[in-house]
Amino acid sequence: MVECIIMAIIAYLIGSINFSVILSKKMAGFDVREKGSGNAGTTNMLRSVGKKAAAITLICDILKGVVAIGIAILLGKMVEGSNGSLLVQIAGVAVILGHTFPIFFKFKGGKGVATSLGVLIMSNWQIGLICLVFALILIALTQMVSVGSIAAAILYPVLTLFIPQNYIVPGNYLIYSIILAVIIVFNHRENVKRLLSGTENKISFKGTK
Repeated sequence: MVECIIMAIIAYLIGSINFSVILSKKMAGFDVREKGSGNAGTTNMLRSVGKKAAAITLICDILKGVVAIGIAILLGKMVEGSNGSLLVQIAGVAVILGHTFPIFFKFKGGKGVATSLGVLIMSNWQIGLICLVFALILIALTQMVSVGSIAAAILYPVLTLFIPQNYIVPGNYLIYSIILAVIIVFNHRENVKRLLSGTENKISFKGTK
């Protein structure tokens, strides 16, 4: 139980390191949450700061998920009798919640998609890659990042039912996958409203630095 609490705290703090806010202030002199959609994530960085800042943000946010799951695996091996699968799941949920509600930035963060990708690839590389390719195809077809992100989040629990292998730590991940999907869809609730009304913003790389 103690290791679970420790893991939750560590993962949440890792998630709370919001690179989009840090980079936008350093590279552009403003808080990205004050521009565009107001979201502290890669897409708004692309629109508000530019390609380079967005690429760095994307990589760093993915690494947050990778590092959190990596620590969970190590902790599971270090603590005798611990549930490795549970530690991985706690880390995955906590790091995404940290990204969404960062304690270091007044609890206003991003939507957790890139960090979720890091979590998925570390937890099960096969499912992670399928979700990534699926999201990229939908983004390319619709030019809407939200469509790919939401659809991939919904696909994740479905894949968990049909792909029982390649988990970095064996265990039951269905409920965990549903929780992650709900978090991502909830974080995109405003996008869903815009999609339904036909006013969702489309992504474009033209004119970005």
